[in-house]
Amino acid sequence: MLLLWFCQITVAQNSIENFLKPSDILNKKRLKTLAISEVAIGSATLIGLNQLWYADYPRSNFHFINDNAEWLQMDKAGHVFSSYHLGSFGANALKWSGASRNSQLIYGSTLGLAFMTTVEVFDGYSKNWGASLVDIAANVSGTALFVSQELLWREQRIVPKFSFHTTPYASARPNVLGNSIQEQILKDYNGQTYWLSANIFSFAKSSKIPKWLNLAFGYGAEGMITANDEFTNTVFLPESKRYRQFYLSLDVDLTKIKTNSHFVRTILTVLNSIKIPAPTIEIKGSGGTKTHFIYF
Repeated sequence: MLLLWFCQITVAQNSIENFLKPSDILNKKRLKTLAISEVAIGSATLIGLNQLWYADYPRSNFHFINDNAEWLQMDKAGHVFSSYHLGSFGANALKWSGASRNSQLIYGSTLGLAFMTTVEVFDGYSKNWGASLVDIAANVSGTALFVSQELLWREQRIVPKFSFHTTPYASARPNVLGNSIQEQILKDYNGQTYWLSANIFSFAKSSKIPKWLNLAFGYGAEGMITANDEFTNTVFLPESKRYRQFYLSLDVDLTKIKTNSHFVRTILTVLNSIKIPAPTIEIKGSGGTKTHFIYF
């Protein structure tokens, strides 16, 4: 797997160089640094994911499953989020290396799709899971969200974001929902919320609206101890009612904060994938609404 990853990066590097126009200024030293960094970070991430998620479960022959009804589609939202931000990172990294805009979109923005497809292969060889066509569609959607905005507006006006809070459900089934806080962030879908955070000023540039102010629409779910309702009675678990949650909140676009420091801009860009705690209106799928003074 590591050799395959290195080969993909090497091929991409050569393809990028061939794709560039004569007027493009490619910094080959930066491109080499980028290729090595992606190999190292990608390999370490896949190894860590394998140990955290797959190591304790049996392997099988590669197979597909239909898991669209599981976890109230919270895992699908996670795929959109991950593929978008990995693609954004890939495009911006190629921009830093001096690659052309077309190269950034073709080779950089598809980094998330390539990585998440590799994760899907891991799922396909796990007996407890399986590769999912719906997951792959979600990965494509996340990549498309980034690319379409670049083509349409040459900027990212709508950004997927993430927030998390601990829940009592993890303690009811820690082997599935996580023992530690690190595992729960990844596994406990009850505490996850996925957002589409839209920058208001970018849609009304003649207004006096603060450039950093966003309106965020969130999706979450609760009461999920098992993937499906039909499995709840097969194990000794507390009773729970599964329902969806929809949120409306304010947010901040951290990339709109002015700074002359490249390092600070990089940090703000990374942190911009996290939803800022703010007053929030929750609409419950089970009925009723709830106002949160601060929700995260």
